[in-house]
Amino acid sequence: MGIAQNARMSIEYISVEEAIAGTGLRMVVVGHIPSPWSEAAKGILHVKGIPWKAVRLAYDSPQLKEWAGQRNAPVAIYNNEVPRSGWADILLLCERLAPQPSLLPADAADRALMFGLAHEICGEQGLAWSRRLQLVQAGLAGEGGFAAQAAAYIGKKYGFSLQAGANAPARVAAVLKMLAARLKAQQAAGSDYYIGRSLTAVDIYSATALALMRPLPQAVCEMDPATRRAFEFREPVTDAALDAVLLRHRDMMYERHLGLPLSL
Repeated sequence: MGIAQNARMSIEYISVEEAIAGTGLRMVVVGHIPSPWSEAAKGILHVKGIPWKAVRLAYDSPQLKEWAGQRNAPVAIYNNEVPRSGWADILLLCERLAPQPSLLPADAADRALMFGLAHEICGEQGLAWSRRLQLVQAGLAGEGGFAAQAAAYIGKKYGFSLQAGANAPARVAAVLKMLAARLKAQQAAGSDYYIGRSLTAVDIYSATALALMRPLPQAVCEMDPATRRAFEFREPVTDAALDAVLLRHRDMMYERHLGLPLSL
């Protein structure tokens, strides 16, 4: 697969201490892994041209947990405002800081549709959440996915159960099929995007979520080989639902809007 490299705005990584003492927008991000939620937040900031500084999530830093209010990422903190960790909260903060270009449709019905689609990708039990549980299930069963130790940690953190693991492939497939159908209908109407004829946040969420199934090439997304193998875990139900239209949309997004290479 070849993707034209539209250069991404460079990201300045700072220490935990610098982030705590700083002002402006700082955001805790997952380091060295193309986490869909962190990469979507980075993509929104890139599209809007919002200046910010990044601090990689450090699980062993009590200062970072106290400042961010949790041991998770992404967490966006603007000046002395409360930390924002939900995908929708981060999006709305970015809309306030840089109203243009807006990533929210002006029409109320389209706006509601955008948040609904975004929740199906980013929210609890959505595409990325369910794929993560799918990788936990595979790892605990010794079939691939996350390594056993990582699978146990992630599973405990995100509510894995045997039932949740068993349900995950069907849930992943259902969302993938819905998204593919939406894109095909939009393309038939002459649009490259999920809603209307212009870019919205859901296009970014869709592009970044596919890292959990088909990460970008190593040349533009440098990953540890073990992590790449985990993300690339294949099984028939997901493979059948991962329509090529989704990957073409992902490639278009990075070429036209998000830029490469990723800075992890």
